[in-house]
Formats: sequence, C-alpha cells, structure tokens
Amino acid sequence: MLFYLFAALATISGAYMVLTRNLLYAAFALLLTLLSIAGIFVMLFADFVAVVQLMVYVGGVLVLILFGIMLSTRVKDKSVMSQNVNKSWGSMVAGVVLVGLCYTILQTDYATLPWIEAASTDVLGEQKSTVQAIGVKLMTDVVLPFEIASLLLLIALMGSAYIATDKQTKL
Repeated sequence: MLFYLFAALATISGAYMVLTRNLLYAAFALLLTLLSIAGIFVMLFADFVAVVQLMVYVGGVLVLILFGIMLSTRVKDKSVMSQNVNKSWGSMVAGVVLVGLCYTILQTDYATLPWIEAASTDVLGEQKSTVQAIGVKLMTDVVLPFEIASLLLLIALMGSAYIATDKQTKL
C-alpha cells in the first residue's frame, strides 16, 4: 500500500512539474518527486541508493536549481515563467507511451519470471544493509576507477573555475 502511495505521489508531482509554467513550483514538484522515488528505494531495500538519491539529487542538484531560479534576474518583478510549446505532440507521445506501458504490464505473466520463482520470503537474508557491501566493493575491487573518476571531476571543476574567471587576470 505504501508503494502505491509513493508511486502515485511521484507520478502526480512529476506530471505537475512538467505541466506547470511557474519554474519555482516546478522545482518544488521535482523535490516531491525525488523524495517519493527515495521512498520507493527504501521500500526496495536499496538504502544506499535512497541515501545517494537524497544527498546528490535533493541535497545538491535541486538546491542548485532552486538557487538558480531564485537568484536569477526577474523581468519587471514577475515570476520566472516557462513557455509551453508543442502541448499536443507532447500529450500524444505521453499517451502512446502510457498505453504501451499499460499493455506491457497487463500482458506480463509474473508467475513465470525466474527471479520471482527463485525468491524466498526472507528478502535480505543474513545481510541487514547494502551499504557495507557497497563500501567494501568500492574500497577493494574498484578503488582505482573510483579515484580516477574523482581526479577527473577535480580537473573539470578547476577547468570550469578557470573558464568562469575574468580573462584579463592570470592565475
């Protein structure tokens, strides 16, 4: 029952986010959508992904979007509004995708899926959290690619800071 509540909340707030013209309201609808998806991840016992969802998307990206909207210049002290274009094409594509997804869901025979047949009632077994297994995997098997990715992100940050500085000043 809780899954359907989170799914309905994510769907409704996602639709509101796409259909509203006010960018600030769209950002708050995105917040509600991301929180609902994090709730779904918690229900799927993917606690690490839920925490990453909250920290990266809700804590970082969404706050950056909100600051960008709120600190942007306003035209004659009016709210920042977006222009909705191609409503008819967008509605038709969304309708076709919805019909296709509903057809696929209704035609699937869930009893013959191999992972459902092999599943037991004890979902997690001995393991109580996925965070420890992911942490051990990150710090043992994939530590070199992890560090290379962090070095590339640091170089990209330095490059963007250099591009954003005034061209007359030398570093």
